[in-house]
Amino acid sequence: MPTDIVMPQMGESIFEGTITKWLKKPGDKVQRDEPLFEISTDKVDAEIPAPASGVLQDIKVAEGATVQVNTVVGTISADGESVAAKPAAAPPAKKESAPSKAPAPISEPKADVPSAPTQAVQAQASHEEDDHARSSPLVRKIAREHNINLAQVPGTGLGGRITKQDITAFLEKSSGEAVSTTSAPPPSPAKSDGAPASIPGDLVPMNHVRKIIAQRMIESRRTSAHVHCMFEVDLTRIVQLRNKNKSAFEKRNGTRLTFMPFFCRAAIITLQQFPIVNASVEGESIRYHRHVNLGIAVALDWGLIVPVLKNADDLNFLGLQRGISDLGERARTKKLKPEEVEGSTFTITNPGQFGAVFGLPIINQPNTAIMGVGGITKAPMVVTDDDGNDSIAIRSVVHLTLGYDHRLIDGAVADQFMAQVKKTLESWTEEIG
Repeated sequence: MPTDIVMPQMGESIFEGTITKWLKKPGDKVQRDEPLFEISTDKVDAEIPAPASGVLQDIKVAEGATVQVNTVVGTISADGESVAAKPAAAPPAKKESAPSKAPAPISEPKADVPSAPTQAVQAQASHEEDDHARSSPLVRKIAREHNINLAQVPGTGLGGRITKQDITAFLEKSSGEAVSTTSAPPPSPAKSDGAPASIPGDLVPMNHVRKIIAQRMIESRRTSAHVHCMFEVDLTRIVQLRNKNKSAFEKRNGTRLTFMPFFCRAAIITLQQFPIVNASVEGESIRYHRHVNLGIAVALDWGLIVPVLKNADDLNFLGLQRGISDLGERARTKKLKPEEVEGSTFTITNPGQFGAVFGLPIINQPNTAIMGVGGITKAPMVVTDDDGNDSIAIRSVVHLTLGYDHRLIDGAVADQFMAQVKKTLESWTEEIG
């Protein structure tokens, strides 16, 4: 008997999910626990594994459709069963809707899966080489129109996926022919800024992640009275410490030594001295949190996510580094659980990794503050020795910004908080493990 593939419930508070990408198509063999499709919810993006081994028999819910949890979205047949056993039927699930029962089976877009019962045989006969190329229906349509073997086209998308730009560039390089299509393109793989990767002039819908980000940013601006302050920090001591120890640290602990745990540790120490910065608003009351749950913003190819390092105040330096690395890696590979992106009490974001001198970040609700880390650069600074003599020296400098909610945090408190973070970093004495 075929095995149903269902929309999983990714957390108690999540009741629906959007299928953003099928990683297999009808007729493909799948192994149990192999990534089968990707979903997006209000909390996380995740790869969903196959519930059984066999052959993907049919896809009942197309990419872009939103359905309730436990809805059957496809089926897997045992090896040897007919993939075309079920006829295609009914229209697709209505996008962004929450049906009360599982939607009727549908066929995928014609460019991807023919709707006739012999769909697997036809696809294999006419596009045998293309079956193994990860690409969108639009890309395969262009390939058929121009008689291109997709196996020859290098893919630059996630997991080697062939994008519209890849096949366009391939055509222009091989024959000088510009490709134009009259049909509206589907959402393309996301660029590093979270916007759809597309050709100028195209009109494409926001992906699910971008919609959520837009909604949350507007809500935060409307909720908190945003104010920012910025401090210049001499990071020379820490830069020298890291350069001296990074190789031995990685060999000893099995993880890279980055700058982020230094900033996190300095923030945690200071948050314990200024609990109002680690608080949140609940109605007309203030919630002072017992622990520091540190949100760490991670930039992804398809948007932004803030995984949370719970009880970060209980971790030493090595524990922070391991936790940061683990959350970042699982965010990029869509392995985070819903509870791992909830419950932050303070957030750190790092625009400096892309070269920004500093940023003015928006508060991650319901936090009352967020610290932005700028790029680390060398600059001339006035240095005063123990005898009070001044000199000019080349120092490693970083600019830290605190975005805070003026409803709870006064400017004097914010400045005192950042002054203490600066002092901790400039006079670093803690063992790094």
